[in-house]
Amino acid sequence: MARRLHLNLFIHGRGHHEAAWRHPSASPLALTDIRYYTDLARAAEAGLFDSVFLADTLAVGDDVARAPRTWLEPVTVLAALAGATSRIGLIATCSTTYTEPYNLARQFASLDHMSGGRVGWNIVTSWLATAAGNYGNGAPLGHAERYERAEEYMRVVTGLWDSWSDDAVLDDRTAGEYARPGAIRAVNHAGPHYQVSGPLNLPRGPQGRPVFVQAGSSETGRRFAARYAEAVFTAQMEKATASDFYADLKRLVVEEGRAPEQVLILPGLSPIVGATEAEAQRIARELNELSDPEVGRKRLSGRFGGYDFSHLPLDKTLSPEDFPDPSMVDAARSRTEVIIGLVRREKPTLRQLLGYLAGARGHFVTAGTPEQIADLMEDWFQSGAADGFNVMPPVLPNMLDVFIAEVVPLLQRRGLFRTAYAADTLRAHYGLSRPDVRF
Repeated sequence: MARRLHLNLFIHGRGHHEAAWRHPSASPLALTDIRYYTDLARAAEAGLFDSVFLADTLAVGDDVARAPRTWLEPVTVLAALAGATSRIGLIATCSTTYTEPYNLARQFASLDHMSGGRVGWNIVTSWLATAAGNYGNGAPLGHAERYERAEEYMRVVTGLWDSWSDDAVLDDRTAGEYARPGAIRAVNHAGPHYQVSGPLNLPRGPQGRPVFVQAGSSETGRRFAARYAEAVFTAQMEKATASDFYADLKRLVVEEGRAPEQVLILPGLSPIVGATEAEAQRIARELNELSDPEVGRKRLSGRFGGYDFSHLPLDKTLSPEDFPDPSMVDAARSRTEVIIGLVRREKPTLRQLLGYLAGARGHFVTAGTPEQIADLMEDWFQSGAADGFNVMPPVLPNMLDVFIAEVVPLLQRRGLFRTAYAADTLRAHYGLSRPDVRF
């Protein structure tokens, strides 16, 4: 069967541009209105997307007065989306740093049953200092410790999801036997960070386990992804770095003894689509003019663990020396490396950098005609830079609707994207094997 690209819809605020919430074509619904999320998920399902994805932040941003970043808790939202859709995959972010493994395993197993096997878990190790304050810690855990805990966390939750055999449930009402003896086992994990007896208190889900998604691109994050991830969301600002990342991660996957096709790499893509290139560029300028550079400065500071950029003039040409060493940053290290790489290559002013980051926070932003967007996607897909894309519309729902109406049919006519769903589970959409469990 010919290789097909994968499309995920990343639902974020009223769109991925920093100023999307102010744009006249953005949804009029409140960000706490569940109809906003169900409408987007149904639209993506009608567009035959593999999945929708919800990120998460465990604290209020200090720019909330001028830049809404609040959203409903993602695992709860997935429960509503499971009932509102029937085929599309559903991926939610949940933190290994601030969620007990037993709770997470139980929630995602429940969602997998409720959705008929359409759930994925985006694995994150939370770094925000404000989040640490909300969970009883004076300071956030360092980068190395977060990943050390995550390694143990994965052993625990995997053990819990595998604590029931696939044929454990008999539900034989005549014989009075609900479960097969010996088909449910304890976990009895005792490690430096977690002590969990198990087993899980509900049967194994339709997919066995949720699909594992991960987004870390640091050296440690790549190794973690190579061991566990089945889909990787990555931020790349140009095709060359995307190709390098793709080749390196696939190499690491093989080193971990896994098949490279069992790990899909989906770079973020934030497309502004216009009938003409001039129209697309006009929309891009319109959005940038609505953005607030001081909000951008605060978000840049957050990316670098609270580093103070207030002394830098907006029209100063930047150099890597204006930033802290990424190896010394205990926040989202991979994103800091992407930003400094852009500064090294293009030498933007602070205003220009903030304008670019306003588009999609370090993901690839492009503006063009439907044909130009489809050409770019085909090029990245065919030349070894992507297995598909984490689509990040700048304004929702408008720019998702345009993408589905104008770009998706081009990809279908080129034989790159499905014309109908061929399966019902997220694993099947992604072409992933179902993990076995042996008793």
